[in-house]
Amino acid sequence: MDKKVMYSLTYGLYVITTVDGDKKNGCIMNTAMQQTSDPSCISVTLNKTDYTEYMLERSGKFNISTISEKADFSLFKHFGFQSGRDIDKFADFTDYKEAANGIPYITKGCNAYLSCEVADKIDLGTHVLFIANVIDGEVISTDPSASYAYYQANIKPAAKKVESTGKVWVCKICGYVYDDSKEAVPFEQLPNDWTCPICKHPKSDFVLQS
Repeated sequence: MDKKVMYSLTYGLYVITTVDGDKKNGCIMNTAMQQTSDPSCISVTLNKTDYTEYMLERSGKFNISTISEKADFSLFKHFGFQSGRDIDKFADFTDYKEAANGIPYITKGCNAYLSCEVADKIDLGTHVLFIANVIDGEVISTDPSASYAYYQANIKPAAKKVESTGKVWVCKICGYVYDDSKEAVPFEQLPNDWTCPICKHPKSDFVLQS
């Protein structure tokens, strides 16, 4: 199967946040979907390697902040390109408020938030699908929601051409560069389950620099 067929699906972009004890954390995701409207029920899917997934398994509660077209790249870098295992993402971050459930939601670059409680979950192997009831929520602004396509065209910085004696591969998500001339293993020989060291996206999200 041509995996590029999956690119035809459209996605929104969100910051999912949760709290476990005194620890606050969050990450960027694109897999939130409404399932029913009465009662309000959504589903979200998280990679098991995400620290947010680990915390959500323990807490059972989360907020989703919908990213708007007014968001800048710093929001994606902060919540998408570093792990809560290594840093406290809220230690120096001020663009948030706490919802009634005690969990942060993002106020800058987002247009709404939902507060949710997990009702069920399905193990998908590498990921976990959480089915959750929507308990509360608020519209923050009327700015349009950002799609994945909008992020690619308008938010993510354009990649700078890298001069190299070998092939150069660039992650379409975060711009990480894999330069064959500086690595022990050529990109094409990396295992299929290799992921970007910055944003954790798969090999298939890398393109050869032209």
